[in-house]
Amino acid sequence: MMRTRFQGVARLVRHKALYRSPCLLPRVQLASAFGSSTESLVARFCPEKTDLKDYALPNASWCPDMLNLYQEFLEKTKSGGWIKLPSFKSNRDHIQGLKLPFGLETASDKQDWRLFTRSIQLEGQGYEYVIFFHPSEKKSVCLFQPGPYLEGAPGFAHGGSLAALMDETYSKTAYLAGEGLFTLSLNIKFKNLIPVGSLAVLDIQVEKIEDQKLYMSCIAQSRDKQTVYAKSSGVFLQLQLEEKQSQEQ
Repeated sequence: MMRTRFQGVARLVRHKALYRSPCLLPRVQLASAFGSSTESLVARFCPEKTDLKDYALPNASWCPDMLNLYQEFLEKTKSGGWIKLPSFKSNRDHIQGLKLPFGLETASDKQDWRLFTRSIQLEGQGYEYVIFFHPSEKKSVCLFQPGPYLEGAPGFAHGGSLAALMDETYSKTAYLAGEGLFTLSLNIKFKNLIPVGSLAVLDIQVEKIEDQKLYMSCIAQSRDKQTVYAKSSGVFLQLQLEEKQSQEQ
């Protein structure tokens, strides 16, 4: 079922006539110059007051490189235009009050929804990461420390764990930079293995926004930039989420 729905999303890119058909897609709005501004998207994504736990905060498992670079970027948030993004346990918490298109909302009595990259609750055992976003330059930096539960080759992070975090960082950047919502493609070339417990720095850049798509690139490397772990590119579909309240009126 989900596969069919996402295939439908991809087909929208090739069949723009569907956008103009209210009977086919009555609750979909294309993002445009008249859509939400980056400032309003960031304000919604980063609430000043919340009772939700932020998982993108330092803990005892962080290695010295992770802590030091985190502090460097935290300083840049004071005057350099960077914003530290909170990381809640589910994307549902980040898009509260917004309506997903295409009937992708699900009804369930389960309460413990978790984002894949936040599914391992033990500190230091899975994904330890934090994302910083630069609104005016439409780029992000993700600090990533893989734990032993993400192991592939003995002592090294599984390539799939890096791919998943690249996609997650892409998605947050795409949404904040231009209301990007769905991954259309993700291509990765792996270069070197990431040692478990070490720091990898993911640099994400929006290359262009064209034909309702965001084209993005990423390089994952060591802090000193001497070792490249992987390079990737991604394309995201640009859509505008609607306020739930307006749907009911």
